[in-house]
Amino acid sequence: MKLVKIFFFAVLSLVVLSPVQITAQSRKVENMPTYDYAKYHFGFILAANQMFFRLRPIEGYHFKQFDALQANEINADSAYIYSIESEPTTGFTVGIVGNLRLGDYFDLRFVPSLAFGERYLNYRFLRYQDGADTLVDVKKVVPSTFVEMPLHIKYKSQRLNNFRAYVLSGFNYRIDLASQAKRSKDQGEIQVKINRNDIYWEIGVGFDFYFEWFKFGTEAKMSYGILDMLKREDNIYTDGIDRLSSKIFQISLTFE
Repeated sequence: MKLVKIFFFAVLSLVVLSPVQITAQSRKVENMPTYDYAKYHFGFILAANQMFFRLRPIEGYHFKQFDALQANEINADSAYIYSIESEPTTGFTVGIVGNLRLGDYFDLRFVPSLAFGERYLNYRFLRYQDGADTLVDVKKVVPSTFVEMPLHIKYKSQRLNNFRAYVLSGFNYRIDLASQAKRSKDQGEIQVKINRNDIYWEIGVGFDFYFEWFKFGTEAKMSYGILDMLKREDNIYTDGIDRLSSKIFQISLTFE
């Protein structure tokens, strides 16, 4: 997570400093000089994402005892939660870019996308069975296939030669097609289920490069889920968590 923050702020610094550096350079012939004056234009996006969970355990979760029924999957007479951690993995996103010009420096962007990824919840339990205690590690996989409908305001710097920097912010409504929230309990294996719908606040920075026939962009974006996503089912995996929300880091390439 620290690497994500370092990268994000490094890109933000480049957005601020790059126009100053380019101003000192000689002017060049501009590619597609009237492109940004069109009322609207379209394109597509290819991206790599990293999905996180932000989790907050219940107060005093180390002392909450789970009985044999709740801890049935780990074969315990009783159990306590020792630790819970979220582990991210890398996925990918594809989408369509719709851009509406609002002015010289502002655009409204709608980028419907399809995102694939998964997250892990790593549990460590203190298990008691037949009078003996042991530590047990369990990894739960939470896959997601998101239909995304983000709406952003994009603020652009002044164009310098064939380059622009920009920042954007807005909201994203995501529907998780892989959500198991409506499925009944599985007696064979307990699943950690998250709800189907979520709303995210998003902020991003990026660069646009103008070539002879198209505009190419690179972008780094963070998404912060607003809602508590966990479906609680009275088991050892969900009842120790007070709040579970999503966070997604994404690096995108755009072609417009």
